[in-house]
Order: sequence, then C-alpha cells, then structure tokens
Amino acid sequence: EFSKVSADTTNSHRIELSELTADTTYYYRIGNTAGSFQTPDSSQYFATSPVIGTNKATRIWVLGDSGTSDANARAVRDSYLNFTGNRRTDVWLMLGDNAYNSGTDSEYQSAVFDMYPSVLKNTALWPTLGNHDATSADSSTLTGTYYDIFSLPRQAQSGGIASGTEAYYAFDYGQIHFVCLDSIGTDRSTSGPMLTWLRSDLAAASTNANTHWIIAFWHHPPYSKGSHDSDIDSIMMQMRERALPILEDYGVDLVLTGHSHSYERSFFIDGHYGLSSGFNDSFKKMAGGGSTETGGIYTKNLRSAHAGSIYIVAGSSGKLTAAPLNHPAMYTSQLTLGSVVLDINENRLDAQFINSQGTATDVFSINKNP
Repeated sequence: EFSKVSADTTNSHRIELSELTADTTYYYRIGNTAGSFQTPDSSQYFATSPVIGTNKATRIWVLGDSGTSDANARAVRDSYLNFTGNRRTDVWLMLGDNAYNSGTDSEYQSAVFDMYPSVLKNTALWPTLGNHDATSADSSTLTGTYYDIFSLPRQAQSGGIASGTEAYYAFDYGQIHFVCLDSIGTDRSTSGPMLTWLRSDLAAASTNANTHWIIAFWHHPPYSKGSHDSDIDSIMMQMRERALPILEDYGVDLVLTGHSHSYERSFFIDGHYGLSSGFNDSFKKMAGGGSTETGGIYTKNLRSAHAGSIYIVAGSSGKLTAAPLNHPAMYTSQLTLGSVVLDINENRLDAQFINSQGTATDVFSINKNP
C-alpha cells in the first residue's frame, strides 16, 4: 500500500506512479490532505499492462464517433457491457469525435465522463483526435480541451518510439503494438514529422520478436462510402495515399477509423491506394469474409509485409447517417449502431461488431503462422 500527493491547486490532477508492477491489479481511493477519502469500492481499480512481449488474452473495445451524449450512445454502451459481462476490458480505444459538437469541456463531461463512469474507473482510455474534437483543441501547441483531458505518451512511456507529441503516439500491450495517428490537426505530408516518426516506430516494431500484432487507429478512413466519401475527401485521400503504404510496408494487421457514421469492414487487402473505381480482386490477399462460415479464416505469417490487412470504419457508436455504403473494398457495410470488440490471444485475432441490440452482425478472424 502506498500513497501519492498532487501539489496542483486546480481541479485537474495528474499523478505518476513509479512503484507499479506489470500485469497487476491495484485498488485505489481518492482523498485530500484532510483525509476525506472515498468509501472503499471494489470497482475502483486499474490493471497494469503485461510485460511487453508476453502473451496475454486481451480484449479491446473500440468506439467511433461516440460523443453524442444520447440514447444511441447509451444503447451501444449497454450492449457492450452486457456482452462482455465479467470479462474486463484490457484496452479501450476511441476513434475521434469523442464529444459533439465541438469537443468542449462540458461536452466531454456529458459524452465521456457521464457516459462511461463504470469503465473509466478501472480502464485506460486511448483516444485519437476527431475533427469535432479539434474545434476546441490545437495539435501544434497541444492546447485545448482534448489535450487538457488526456495525458498521452509523447516520450514512449508505454512502448514504441517517442513521438515527442501527444497528437500521435504508440503504445504496447503484451504482444500488440498500437499506433495512433492524428489525421486532422497534424501535417500529413510524406516527409513531415508524423509520417517520418511512423516509419521509425514501425521499423522497430516490425523487427521486434515481441511484436505479434500491429494495430493502427485514427479518425479519417482511407476507404469509405459512408457519410464521407474517400474518393472526394482530401484528408481521407491523403491518409490512404501516404500512410497506408508505410503501414503495409511494415505488416500492419488492422486499421481502425471513424468519421463516417456507419460500419464498414474491408476484405483482407493490400496495395490499393487509389480511387474506389480502381479496386479489383487483385488487391484481395484472400477471398471471403474471414470466418469458417464465410470462406475461411484469414491467415498470414508473423511480421510479414504486404501479407494482408483489414480496414474498419467504426463511426456508428453514437449516430447513423444514410449513405451509399458501396465501396468495393468492403466485405460488409452496415447502417447499424454498435462498437467493435477484438479478442487477441497469441497468434489469433477474433473480431466482432456488436450492434446496439447486442447481436454480432460481423465476425472475422486472423490466424498467424497457422
């Protein structure tokens, strides 16, 4: 048992704990110098990450465009909590537009803190910046509500290569390497700091025997025919043309994005950086939907470049917007509220899209070194 005191006199406090052991559950209480502590509560805990490179069965919850503070967001939340039950969430991702309409402090209060109190008590939240969040935040100066709320590892405190900024960063969880990019507030040029850092970070991860999986996430999808069109939107085009070749060069397995208010999931693909009209079967590394019922589980070798990746648009955790939903790179496109659940255990990844009624409307798996 130990305690830490913050010297800050504001209402926001950040305390760094250096006494922690990997893969350990810690219970905590919050108090003040007068000794007014909270009543002990078994839900107030956090679990530290496993030692980098060790296998641990890992559950990842992914929300995109969830910041609506309404019945839609509550239904998606509740469907996941009912689905996961007593199985704790190990990694929690938010794909941007975390608080509508402008990412203000009061909007974050209602859309995040008041919406997910039971999860925030015991689970680290790893976010990316959406265009609505960016209305009240600036990536160049790391100021504004988003950067006030989140403390993100600019100095590689959680693994990977130091980015020097909280706008984009990397972290490791066991054998999984996560990369968060900033598609709205940071220079997206091929030779700019973000994509230069991305090459360095992935070069290290892809040659590291500890890395079995690489998952990237940001807000603007490289492929979508949802409420935003990746053939027209310049940011979406730039991320596809500039970031995807780097990611695929280093064997990315899964790319998670939001922005379009729908669920779209690609085939197992590689090498398509152009318009949707140019997509054909030659870009599919394997046909089918990635399950035993839909043509077979996707397979690839560990740390293999251009062996196949899955691209997911999961921007329907708070709202839906009708759209064509007919991008040829997509195996399935759904105008359905929900969230993505990933279960990774050593060399197998199982993914499900859980809708707001608790039904899995898309399922696929990737097996490495089958």
